[in-house]
Amino acid sequence: MGIEQTPAAKGKQAAEGLKQAAARDERKTEAETGHPLKKGAARFEERSKSSDGRSAGAKQED
Repeated sequence: MGIEQTPAAKGKQAAEGLKQAAARDERKTEAETGHPLKKGAARFEERSKSSDGRSAGAKQED
């Protein structure tokens, strides 16, 4: 659910805060690693492999 879709003002504030925190964390991680994080499907695949070294497709084959 997007920030503009939340019914209450408090929800909008919380969603905006979460979005800002995620952006700060992403910038911090990119600064620590020295390269930008992958986006979209490439990021999904990267995160999937980092958990146990296997791709998402290989996990589904089991």
